[in-house]
Amino acid sequence: MPRTLTAAVLVLFAGLAQANPPQELRNPLIDYDGFARNVQEVRELRAQRRLTEEEFVRMAREPGTVVLDARSERLYRLRHVRGAVNLAFPEFTAETLAAIIPARDTRVLIYCNNNFEGAPASMPTKAVGAALNVSTFVSLHTYGYRNVYELGPAIDVKSSALEFAGSEAGRS
Repeated sequence: MPRTLTAAVLVLFAGLAQANPPQELRNPLIDYDGFARNVQEVRELRAQRRLTEEEFVRMAREPGTVVLDARSERLYRLRHVRGAVNLAFPEFTAETLAAIIPARDTRVLIYCNNNFEGAPASMPTKAVGAALNVSTFVSLHTYGYRNVYELGPAIDVKSSALEFAGSEAGRS
């Protein structure tokens, strides 16, 4: 096809595409822009709420604190921080969160697979941009939980000051 004809065809298709833009598929139950706003809103707060291992251990022992493991039930059963409650991230709703967290001002400590090394079966490393801590922190904030803290570092499970439970850890 001659170059000028090819260019003319491309211009024609571009014009048709602009005249008939794809129809937006609306869903009132999904709000991407709201999610993006929530991520921006918690960015600085999350940075201030990341804990050392020692701080996490100390705070986890304090009365009224909930340690939340938002990983799958299968991974939780293999290994989890002793005393943590499990609610898999896909199961987060206002009702399920309220059932395990007594009040929205309850202090909640979170961790994810990417906080631990040396346990690939129970704590498989996710892509760093998909680490569960980030989405868990944002979602808890979106549901109104404002007293959330996150384990910050990556820790070898063999030398961790945290106690673990589960079948892989050898303790229930």
